[in-house]
Amino acid sequence: MATFLFKTEPAEYSFDDLCREKRCAWTGVSNNAALSHLRKAVRGDEVLIYHTGDDKAIVGLAKVVSKPYEDPERPGRTAGDEPRFAVVDLAPVRAATSPVALSVIKSDPRFKAFPLVTQGRLSVMPVPAGIDAALRALAGL
Repeated sequence: MATFLFKTEPAEYSFDDLCREKRCAWTGVSNNAALSHLRKAVRGDEVLIYHTGDDKAIVGLAKVVSKPYEDPERPGRTAGDEPRFAVVDLAPVRAATSPVALSVIKSDPRFKAFPLVTQGRLSVMPVPAGIDAALRALAGL
């Protein structure tokens, strides 16, 4: 099972929205690198949810509950016959007991090569096992 980090602007769609709705299609990803990561997600993978904007923090944990599929609003396939604009369905697992602010992540040398720090505009990224464990410990997840 892999872990990913998905970013969202909480004014548009927050972790609380996901908890209230119980399930959502994670749409709106358009960056090629982020889409490449999203297409690798499989049912059962876990997702650290990161709020952008004023929050700038990891706020919760979700689970991928579908395989990647074509965004119905933006149909199309890649040359490799994958969904061009892939989406996955997510379900909430639990909120972070202690949200982890970006400032804390940036100040910790364990995370210096993590894409959240090095590629600030990347909205979907894999989370390596060691970083995953450290972030979950900080967040109380």
